[in-house]
Amino acid sequence: MLIDLNEDTLADLVAKNEKVVVQYSASWCGNCRIMKPKFKKLATENEAVTFVLVDAENSPESRKLANVSNLPTFATFVNGQLVGETQTNKQEVLIDLVNAIV
Repeated sequence: MLIDLNEDTLADLVAKNEKVVVQYSASWCGNCRIMKPKFKKLATENEAVTFVLVDAENSPESRKLANVSNLPTFATFVNGQLVGETQTNKQEVLIDLVNAIV
């Protein structure tokens, strides 16, 4: 499942789903735009995981959940807890992050 979060409600979504992978990005971020289709493809390949796109500029509370300081940041949550986080523009690193929770 892929959710494009339009409100700053990631904490609720993380609490309600067992496994969540988040891409924090911004419209001005070139690496974010490069990674977005790869992120979406991973969402179609991992149906047991909830994938969420978060606009880091419009979601300050959601950013705090993973201590986002650089973009793109990818974070994984299991049972409401942050278990992994990385800043990358490499698909292999993102795949490893997702595989760690599936």
